[in-house]
Formats: sequence, structure tokens, C-alpha cells
Amino acid sequence: MTLKFKSFVVFAEMRTGSNFLESNLNAFDGITCHGEAFNPHFIGYPKSAEILGVDQETRDDDPAELLAAIRDKTKGIGGFRYFHNHDPRVLAPLLEDDTCAKIILTRNPVESYVSWKIARSTGQWKLTDVKAHKKAQAVFDEAEFSDHLEALQEFQLTLLNRLQKLGQTAFYVAYEDLQSVEVMNGLARYLGVDHQLDALDKSLKKQNPEPISAKVSNYDEMLDALGRMDRFDLTRTPNFEPRRGPVVPSYVVAANAPLLYLPLRSGPEPQVLDWMAALDGVGRGALQTKLNQKQLRQWKRKHPGHRSFTVLRHPVDRAHDAFCRHILTTGKGSYAQLRATLIKRYKMPLPQGEPDNNYDADAHRAAFKAFLTFLKGNLNGQTAIRVDQAWCTQAQAVQGFGEFALPDRIIREDELAAELSALAQSVGVQPPATMMSRPVTQPYVLADIYDAEIEKLTSDAYQRDYMIFGFDSWG
Repeated sequence: MTLKFKSFVVFAEMRTGSNFLESNLNAFDGITCHGEAFNPHFIGYPKSAEILGVDQETRDDDPAELLAAIRDKTKGIGGFRYFHNHDPRVLAPLLEDDTCAKIILTRNPVESYVSWKIARSTGQWKLTDVKAHKKAQAVFDEAEFSDHLEALQEFQLTLLNRLQKLGQTAFYVAYEDLQSVEVMNGLARYLGVDHQLDALDKSLKKQNPEPISAKVSNYDEMLDALGRMDRFDLTRTPNFEPRRGPVVPSYVVAANAPLLYLPLRSGPEPQVLDWMAALDGVGRGALQTKLNQKQLRQWKRKHPGHRSFTVLRHPVDRAHDAFCRHILTTGKGSYAQLRATLIKRYKMPLPQGEPDNNYDADAHRAAFKAFLTFLKGNLNGQTAIRVDQAWCTQAQAVQGFGEFALPDRIIREDELAAELSALAQSVGVQPPATMMSRPVTQPYVLADIYDAEIEKLTSDAYQRDYMIFGFDSWG
């Protein structure tokens, strides 16, 4: 026997056939499965006291001790079954250990849910003799099944994503595969065990072999509920936008008040900074920025009761601001190289230099629409140009903040004055009397060019922001 791995884990869930799989794994010479080793309510099996000399108290204090015992003390190769609600502390070490073989057992989630409902009703979780079989029907509960399905899918996606990133693969077993001795023998070979079975262990019996229509008392109601569920997630908003980091150096700390601003680029940043300065009666130069994570953590510790916030802007306003600030102009703030590429490669109808008297509202509307068309492809990963923070989705930017500091408050620009006033009062600071307005530096304000096509192009580009934040049409 040549072992490829030092240990194994069976990722499964209740009522997926994991008991049957374990009994067949234990039928191989050189394979030992130690039950639900990290079930928070027992160790291995409901009436077990320890595994390989490690008791439950020791395991709970230091799960690594049991992991090591299973790996090092089992004769041959040892492993265990792990469900999504087992000790979360062992999941990362398991996945990161490429000497631990991963076996993933799956079952149709409707069948596993119905089986779980029946077992919970009868109290019978295993069956070794049909004479002891307890019969019952399940009552389908749509909300309960939805929670069940979400938990299963989230865990499966976690496993898939982590293994992909770690460059590992797993041996997948479907519930229906459990009746195949060839598949079981293939699994043993995957684990590096030479021993093969002639037949499966039949000591465990299928508890409810009837069709699912006979096992559910409200079967028609279940069919209606399942029909309302989007099994393939067809209504999701696809997201091909690259992840963003927390961009901590862009955060702004008030001079004295315990307030932290997480700016979303192309938002009302100048107005907010003016307000923060006025709050403490200082100039904008007194605001603290360009802090690193260590410095910001120190600031947080020194300012108990601090509040953090960000400000959302309507996607049409925000796209127009980014366009005017970085693409239309050739002066300060212009992305000159990108501007040239957009003109040459994407045929964007921009003036060669700064907009002059020949650049009218119709020309501005046409150029902005071309930019919105570019944005849709850019955000979907269809261009060779980076997704800049000036026009990335606000949803992705806020998600990036969450890697270090989620904002306490997400304020909308159209409620800015009232919300900032309430925020100041929440930390015991008297807010400024009024919000300072900023002069418009754009050649045309959005109201001069806005139409239904601009709204459609923007909503196509920023589907996630419209959906996640509930934005309505502009205006």
C-alpha cells in the first residue's frame, strides 16, 4: 500500500448518505473514518467519549490535537466526516493541507431535506433492519427549505473556491454513486489504498425508498414552491468586475470630531470634506488622510465611540462626474493617456483639446453616451483598460472597504445635509449651520443633456448598483 495522502476528510451534510459511505470506507483494509470528529455536540459518534485518546474537552480546547492524532496515529489512512456546521476552526487548516485528501459527497437538496424532515419526525437516523423501520411523511416548509438550500450552496461554493485558489482537487461522490462498488474501489485507489472490495457493506439500509411524492404530505404545495425558486440563479446580476482593496490611505479623519469618512470616488467628496473641516472650525488641510492600517487602528482605539460613513451618489451623476473630471478635460485630473486611447481605439467623440465654444450640448451628450457604452464593457471585463476607482461600481468599492472597515452609515447624496447633521449630533458635535455648495466646473450640467437613453446606458453599465442600492431613474 502506497499512501498518496496522510489523512482525508469527507465533506458532506446530514442525510446525504455519509453514514453509508463511512461504513464502506471502513470496510477497506488501511482506511479508517472516525465519524463526525468535529461535531460540536459530540466527538465521532453520539455515545463516543474519545478518538485515538483525544476526548471532547481536549478537542474543543485545541482542535489541532485531534487533527494531528487522526493524521499520525491511525493505522493506514485516517479521516472523518465534516458538515458545514462543524467546528469552523478546522476548516482552513484542512483545506490548506494538501496532504489531506478531500472527498465531497452531494445529494439532491430536496431529497436530503425531505429525508431530514422524516428522520427528525421519527427519531430514526440509521436503519439496519427493515423490521425496525419507522414510517412518516414530511411537511414541506418553503422558508425552511430555502434556508437549507442556501446553507448547502454557500458551503459548496466555499469549498470549490478555496480548493481552486489552493490548486487542489477533490474526489466527488454523488448519493447515487454510493451503490457502486466500482466507485468505492476508485475512491480507495484515490486515497492510495490497494485493497479492493468485492461487494458493498449492506448493513445500513435505505430508510425511505419510496418516490418523493409519497414522502411529502403537501407534495403539490412543494412543487409550487420549487417552481418559484430560481434554481439556476437566472435573475442574478453577473459580476466580472475585479475585486477592490480597502484603499485605507484614501480615508479621511476629522481634525477633532471622532468621524471617519470613506470616500467613494466621483462622489460628493469636496462637499463632504468642506463640511468636515467646518465641523471643527479648521481648514481642509487639518483633516487627516493617507493613514496606513496601523495608524488608523491606533486612531480608532484612541477615539471610542467613533463613527465611519460613506456617501452614495446616483450612478448617472457619478458617471457624469467621472467623465467630466477625468476623460473630457485635458487639464488637471485628466487621464491623458486613457483619453487618447478612448479617442483612437474606441472612437469616442471627444475634442482634441479642452472643450471650446464649438463643443455644444449635443456634442457633450454624444460623448457621454459613448463613455457609458465603454463603461459597460469595462466593468464587465471586456476591455484591456483597468477598472478605475473613479467609475468602479459603488457596490464593489463598499465591499472592498469591508476588508478593513465597513462604514457605520451609508448616506445617499440627496439626503446628505440631514444625514451629516444627525451624524455629527450622534458623536456630540454641533453641526455647521449649512452645507457649503461647490461651483460647477463641468461644461454642461447633467440636466442639460439627460434623456431616457442616458438612463438606459447607465443602468446597463451599473446593474449591480441599481439592484443592490435600489436606485431609481435619475432626476
